[in-house]
Amino acid sequence: MAQPGYGPPQPQNVDNNMTMSIVSIFLFWPTAIPAIINASKVNPLVQAGDFAGAQAAAAESKKWSKISLIVGLVLWGLAILCCILQVVIFGSLGAAQSNY
Repeated sequence: MAQPGYGPPQPQNVDNNMTMSIVSIFLFWPTAIPAIINASKVNPLVQAGDFAGAQAAAAESKKWSKISLIVGLVLWGLAILCCILQVVIFGSLGAAQSNY
């Protein structure tokens, strides 16, 4: 009978953040690519028993996904703001010119 604490390591559940990485590619792809690459490394590392490496890859994936989400949302917000300002400015110029 084996003593407790000895034997093959028990598999740990490490979240690979693949979903967040894939969502982030639609917002800002340059930083989403490293997120997806790191997320794809997590499961093979867990299967190999390298739990520290899997957690490090998951942390990198999460970091790059967050960067991509933040940058993407800021850029989308600026684009929408520019479109709104363009409509307001050109709308007021068109109304001013129609009076002459």
